[in-house]
Amino acid sequence: MKITYDMVTGSISCPALTPEQTAQLQSRLSASLLRDEPVQTVTAQIRAALEAAARPPEPAPPRRRRGLLALRGIGRRAVWQSHWRVAPRRERSRLIRAWRLLRTRSPRTFTDKVRYKMLRDRRQLLVTFADKAAVRDHVAARLGADCLPRLVALVADPAGLRDVQLPGAYVVKPTHGSGAVVVVGPDAPADARLPAPGDGWGYSYVRPEMVDRERLVELASEWSEQLYGQGPNKEWAYGHIPRQTIVEELLVGSDGGIPQDYKIFVFHQQARFVQVDAGRFGHRTQDFYTTNWQHLPLSGGPPWAASPQPRPERLDEMLAMAETLGAGTDFVRVDLYALPDRIVFGELTSYPGAGDNPFYPESFNEEFGRTWTVPRRYR
Repeated sequence: MKITYDMVTGSISCPALTPEQTAQLQSRLSASLLRDEPVQTVTAQIRAALEAAARPPEPAPPRRRRGLLALRGIGRRAVWQSHWRVAPRRERSRLIRAWRLLRTRSPRTFTDKVRYKMLRDRRQLLVTFADKAAVRDHVAARLGADCLPRLVALVADPAGLRDVQLPGAYVVKPTHGSGAVVVVGPDAPADARLPAPGDGWGYSYVRPEMVDRERLVELASEWSEQLYGQGPNKEWAYGHIPRQTIVEELLVGSDGGIPQDYKIFVFHQQARFVQVDAGRFGHRTQDFYTTNWQHLPLSGGPPWAASPQPRPERLDEMLAMAETLGAGTDFVRVDLYALPDRIVFGELTSYPGAGDNPFYPESFNEEFGRTWTVPRRYR
């Protein structure tokens, strides 16, 4: 690099320098000469300035990509560890969290107490409850493995589904969420298909011959890239679950169809209410009962059955199982299925409806809430 210094005018010229760099060097040289510094010092300053100017600028750090694209191309474990990156900003805002903590500090209704629990209960037990894979060991340790649906496969990489020997009827779902299920059975509607790309988080019921294995792998990949529960200000536990895909046997009721779902509300290890969901893939109905099997004039959205459900023959056994699984926590909803030969575990839910489930009439929201005393601090 060539530099020219005019001793008469005191000006510097260098083709490799920008005007701004030339002006800075000119100012530095003039100050050095005024201070009568040695020539060697001035020369060293000029050389350092020229070397700095010759270095290419450091590249700007890459912008952090947002959304699902930011998750692609990295390991599944890294996806799990960075689970909050895709959470909506509102659901990871400390200000929003502080405001919600303030609003829920004195909850009265059931939905208020669900929100109270979502914001404050950070025990590992809730992560185990929400994890479709880990909860199997939890249930087996307390009730025995006989009450679990038969496990067909558990894969960390969705591509592993290509090698699974699938039976004629089965259920596929992600381990880190709720409400996403593919049910495969011979009685599904003939025109039913697997969901289209981007529409996979929901319930699907298809026949075995309609299952394209590659589409099933794609669907499981979509599940693994999605954060369920929205973020730390909502259903916190789901964000701490390793993202896997589980395949289990399809449960069949006494009529050969999808069995009724008994959802038992357990408060402080005592069963209080039973929600009965029937007709999941047909005419869906929903009814609420006390543990004495009195029908409640309560609606959660879906219509009631045409007539009240008969009291299940093994209701007492189901209530005892639910209370055993409800040990160690202030509230949990225990979902069970009454099959002809056994009672089968479904799931444990700490946040029904994320605290947004409707109650018609609203008075039942307070009635459910009165049975639940939330702790001042979860330990």
